[in-house]
Amino acid sequence: MPAADSTLPASDVIQSLYRVMQTIRQTEEELARCHQRGLIHGACHTYVGEEAIATGVAAHLRPTDVVFSTHRGHGHALAKGMPPRELMAELFGRETGCSRGRGGSMHLFSPEIGMMGTSGIVGPCILQACGGGYSFKLLKTDNVAVAFFGDGATNNGAFHEGLNMASIWKLPVLFICENNQFATEVPFSYAAGNPNVGSRGAAYGMPGFTLDGNDVLEIYRVAGEAVQRARTGGGPTLIECRTYRTRAHAEGMGDFTYRTREDVEEWKKKCPITRLRQTAVASQKVTASQFDTIDHDVASVVKESREFAETSPVPDPASATRHVYSESSPSIPAPPPATRSITMTQATHEALAEEMKTNPRIFVMGEGIGVRGGNFKTTTGLFDLYGAERLCDTPICERGFVGLACGAGMTGTRPVIDFMFADFVLDSVGEIINQIAKMQYMSSGRLKMPVLLRGCIGIGHSAATHHSGNYYPMYSQVPGLRVVVPSNAADAKGLLKRALRCDDPVMFLEHREILSIKGPVPEGDYEIEFGKAAITRTGHDVTVVALARMVHLTLSVCDELENAGISVEVVDPRTVSPLDIDTILQSVHKTGRLLIVDETFGPCSIASEVAAQIADRGFNDLDAPIKRINGAFTPTPYSPSLEKVVVPQAEDIAQAIRDLMNE
Repeated sequence: MPAADSTLPASDVIQSLYRVMQTIRQTEEELARCHQRGLIHGACHTYVGEEAIATGVAAHLRPTDVVFSTHRGHGHALAKGMPPRELMAELFGRETGCSRGRGGSMHLFSPEIGMMGTSGIVGPCILQACGGGYSFKLLKTDNVAVAFFGDGATNNGAFHEGLNMASIWKLPVLFICENNQFATEVPFSYAAGNPNVGSRGAAYGMPGFTLDGNDVLEIYRVAGEAVQRARTGGGPTLIECRTYRTRAHAEGMGDFTYRTREDVEEWKKKCPITRLRQTAVASQKVTASQFDTIDHDVASVVKESREFAETSPVPDPASATRHVYSESSPSIPAPPPATRSITMTQATHEALAEEMKTNPRIFVMGEGIGVRGGNFKTTTGLFDLYGAERLCDTPICERGFVGLACGAGMTGTRPVIDFMFADFVLDSVGEIINQIAKMQYMSSGRLKMPVLLRGCIGIGHSAATHHSGNYYPMYSQVPGLRVVVPSNAADAKGLLKRALRCDDPVMFLEHREILSIKGPVPEGDYEIEFGKAAITRTGHDVTVVALARMVHLTLSVCDELENAGISVEVVDPRTVSPLDIDTILQSVHKTGRLLIVDETFGPCSIASEVAAQIADRGFNDLDAPIKRINGAFTPTPYSPSLEKVVVPQAEDIAQAIRDLMNE
């Protein structure tokens, strides 16, 4: 009788790997049957044929290690420790599902076991794993972050930006490419100039491996070395696992327009589960009866899980709008009296410096925010106090470091992304809208998203069209984001303090043309609540709602109008999401007239929203039609003579008020 193969892992390890692969396989096959029965309401992307990869990697992970995954994530969730009943219940749309029925096949969350979510968008998991790795680096733990993604993601910008960031900062991240030969229906051999993904690791200064994705023992060995390297400060690793999905891209889809039945059948012969079983039995490490027992045990668990999922309750419809924002609402006292005059730049710098001193989980990322102190002096001097980990200069990769911020917020730190100009962060808008803004909701409030995104807006200085954007109307349409547009130093400090303490993502937009304007600012600690407008001047004839620089222009004509017998009340919303319509209604109830002044374009603007809501809720208070002044519907020109006519001026506001009084 031949001796047992000493190069194989111990018997208990082999049995554990086999059990996980069987759990994945049997769960997926049951889900495929359930899809045919109509129990699954949406897509169902199975992991059949690829079980070795998740199993071999996850075998080395602790509950405190984190996994970020893609749309084909069932196997990753199960390998990380998710009970099959929670996965099945999620696909059935039940309250007991891992995402409480909010996610389905492509959006699986279980942060309690380190399963930080799967995404229907290709690539974000790579960046979020970098964020998890950055959190662990900042918090001085030896935890590891893992990104699982398909071959299609390797041709996405997130792959380049993520691997580059992980390399330069030596982040404890494993990048696991599951190369199953096709990105939906596009063959990787066609889509990649360099079809050897593992070899790309060298281009980013990290170890790279190309493995047989159906050999769980080899994946287990290489992943173990990579995890140990990450835990001990050796940085990231790229592992390509070449495999094949033996079911369709998603259940119910046609499968043989882009590949052949013969290819699928040939790959089925390479089944990773059969391969491990045959190897272990031949080496006498595990007996066939031991494997049979595992098969039987898993079948019982899967049967019980399906019955549990079928009999679980559906989510309460009343919960459909819960967890869009954090549900904590601390009481915020009124700010103390102002005792000195400083600029908006000085006020926000003071707020950031004070919070960084008391909260070591805050870090700042951006281009030139380290030694240089930021393009607008947002971080001057802070690098000397806190060093490169907390004042981190980035490559020019806005999608990359915004996506990293999402992962960092999910894993216990509080990132501040300083993107300089609002135009620049548009490269990352998918990460903001599809990931950051939705994360609390999709995880049913179990993940918080304390991410602050700040930068300059506004027309002026002949900055032309790529350095003058406003964009807050666009972001105000996104559930889950707080959008802040302060007009003065005191508000800017209090609102930034609030942003640095709340659990929601905040888009904090500062108008470049008013950064150096001084104003009274209280000393000491204070916050200003989001969604509370300020009355910056009281009056009784007409209400003017204005934002940012438009507040200053409006106030500049009020004395002149007062002398002419027109008393103007100026309302500054301060935040556009949430938008304080109640304060505006109260003012209109008093004055009977409303003018909205906004630098942004007219169509689909904040001015449009205010006008619509006041017309709906305050129509009986109006003595004249609502009027609006907006910037011209055009990109921003360079020449001062052109720039001046595309943005409202003080004289335009004064004339609009006079005209409204004559209505």
